Amino acid sequence: MAPFRRSGEMRAPISILFVCEAATLAHVVRLVSLAKRLAGTGVDICLATDPRYAALVGELPFTVQPIFSMPSETFFRAIQRGTPIFDFPTLVQYVKDDLALLDRVRPNVVVGDFRISLGISARLAGIPFLNVTDAYWSPWSRVECAVPDYDWVRFVGSGVGTAIFSRLRGVGFKLHAWPVNRARRKFGLPALRGDFRHVLDDGDYTCYADLPEIVPIDPLPPNHSYIGPVPWSPGGPLPAWWDEVLDERGGGGRVYVSLGSSGPRGVLQNVLDALESFPVKALVSTAGRAPGLRRTKNSWVAEFLPGDSACTSAQLVICNGGSPTTYQALAAGVPVIGIATNMDQFLNMTAVSNAGCGILVRSSPASTDTLIKAISRGLEDRGLREKAGIMRRAIERKPATIAFCSALETLLGRKLPSIPG
Repeated sequence: MAPFRRSGEMRAPISILFVCEAATLAHVVRLVSLAKRLAGTGVDICLATDPRYAALVGELPFTVQPIFSMPSETFFRAIQRGTPIFDFPTLVQYVKDDLALLDRVRPNVVVGDFRISLGISARLAGIPFLNVTDAYWSPWSRVECAVPDYDWVRFVGSGVGTAIFSRLRGVGFKLHAWPVNRARRKFGLPALRGDFRHVLDDGDYTCYADLPEIVPIDPLPPNHSYIGPVPWSPGGPLPAWWDEVLDERGGGGRVYVSLGSSGPRGVLQNVLDALESFPVKALVSTAGRAPGLRRTKNSWVAEFLPGDSACTSAQLVICNGGSPTTYQALAAGVPVIGIATNMDQFLNMTAVSNAGCGILVRSSPASTDTLIKAISRGLEDRGLREKAGIMRRAIERKPATIAFCSALETLLGRKLPSIPG
């Protein structure tokens, strides 16, 4: 690989290390997508992640290093209970693992996605840290979150839960930040403000994988920028029924359903039962949650589907409210119903609902009757489709890779050899 030349001077190739927190698939594939777009552009790429999603991600055209991430079950249990996600011992181990990795790779810049230990380890190693995160977690975001479906909220009810949540939300953010600041002090760094949102936003440069039209931030700090949603879809063979269901001659509309691997069991069945009342074909991605699922007469089911193609063919998308599938829908100009459980999903779907291109449904109770009403509106409301079309054009105007490369150049103070189109 030829080194980058500038003003007649030979310069060493730029080395970028991507470190993914594998507690959920979304944080891995976002960086995988960005790294893949940079491969072959004259930049040395290395990606570090827990190998748990290796089979789904497939072979990659750059070096991949293994690094430990907490078990996904531990992560989901914490967010379901509303307890701190990262405890002190885990963070200390993360920092030690990060430092060993940074010493082996010695990159010019490290890019992280939910790997909050990099706020400590990258600073200790003296390596610039670019943080990819979601705009609704910014302390300056104007999105107000409804109370998530914590275990205790299901016991007291959403009305009482909302009152308690509005009073104690600040305390909760401090509680989540406490182990992080304890770890920072252990390694000789000053504490961040006692608010977990400042932890999630921490970086020498911070990139939001969102649209400002969906999640406005005021004010936007000078070292923060929007790069737009980062697309990803699983590869692999298509199900045998794919061409038949997408054949326009069959008549009827299509609804793409992808609730992911988390969330309360039984909701997917309620979605299928609700869709049975409509003259549509349901393209259903189960993410491994099919055991015991009763397939309805208008549902076609597979473990994984190409979300981008499924969204393009659909009139409506139903998901768990997370940003990856939400933005897949909006990139196709399709309105989305988000059945939210945790705070991340509630924040995202509150923003999407406020922008007029989606419908927020609480996962508890997401009854069949509740879903029928939401689906009816999603299929019939022209305003939702018009706003989704506006978001599609906004996404087309701001390709994530180009905006991400611009942020890298700002942080490095140096041009990349080339920027993928």
